[in-house]
Amino acid sequence: MRWIIPAIALALAVPAAAQPGRAPFTIAETGQGFATLDAAVQSVRTGTATILIAPGVYRQCTVQAGGRITYRAVEPGTAIFEGTACEDKAAFVLRGAGSVVDGIVFRGIRVSDGNGAGIRTEIGDLVVTNSMFLDSQEGILGGHPSAQRITIDHSTFAGLGQCDETPDCAHGIYLANRGQVTITNSRFERGRGGHYVKLRVPNVQIADNSFDDTRGHNTNYMIDLPEGATGLITRNTFVQGRDKENWTGFVVVAAEAKTYRSAGLRVEGNVASLAPGETRSPAFVADLSHERLAVGENRLGKGVRAFELR
Repeated sequence: MRWIIPAIALALAVPAAAQPGRAPFTIAETGQGFATLDAAVQSVRTGTATILIAPGVYRQCTVQAGGRITYRAVEPGTAIFEGTACEDKAAFVLRGAGSVVDGIVFRGIRVSDGNGAGIRTEIGDLVVTNSMFLDSQEGILGGHPSAQRITIDHSTFAGLGQCDETPDCAHGIYLANRGQVTITNSRFERGRGGHYVKLRVPNVQIADNSFDDTRGHNTNYMIDLPEGATGLITRNTFVQGRDKENWTGFVVVAAEAKTYRSAGLRVEGNVASLAPGETRSPAFVADLSHERLAVGENRLGKGVRAFELR
């Protein structure tokens, strides 16, 4: 699995500012420059464009109301959006025809309702790659009652979630749609509450990710599919920590409703273990759908039970 360690190292330092005389936000197709990201976004209107983002720490946000926009860091890991949310929601509020976010860091996003996110996706397909979501209430949040397709690849989610700031919890990733969510080659660690991944969608593809809960605080499940789902969960590595609000399952299916069929959901080829000193015995897969899941061979450490019907 290829991690984005160089990008993480860059993000922890203060990147150099954009070169003097050169606008920090540039439309790749036209060369037109803008002083703020939102000005660049509004210029696209209903068109298609790639916005190149120079290295810098930006305390600003944007709302994409139309068009298809790619947001791309000129140098991955050096374009950092910190501490500012539009509409009391997120650094990027996306409700255009489609969006791609490539190589961008989001950190320190907090809002009054406890759901401050790096990205709030409301309409349109979304692709996120080689990006980081750090020390915020939520990493990626949102969805739409349509066949929305969301793909997340080679990204890092750390220091996210909360259950003590507001009555409802926030999570590392929390998405709902009637299409599909794909999460691959990504790292989840140091959760601050809630679930690492919570998906209210009919189909999921979750593969080749790492979930490290050893430094988590007040966390719940690694993967929560609260209304059921089909699809595939494979080749992921899970380590469950000791500081849990709910320690009883790694992957939990249909805990709240049976909106979507779960028959045939494949969970196989994963590795799951407990952090040193953890003595409780969670289920790797906990099922409340009572449908026939396809739970195959998974390599489970001492104390991890393979399956539990609830």
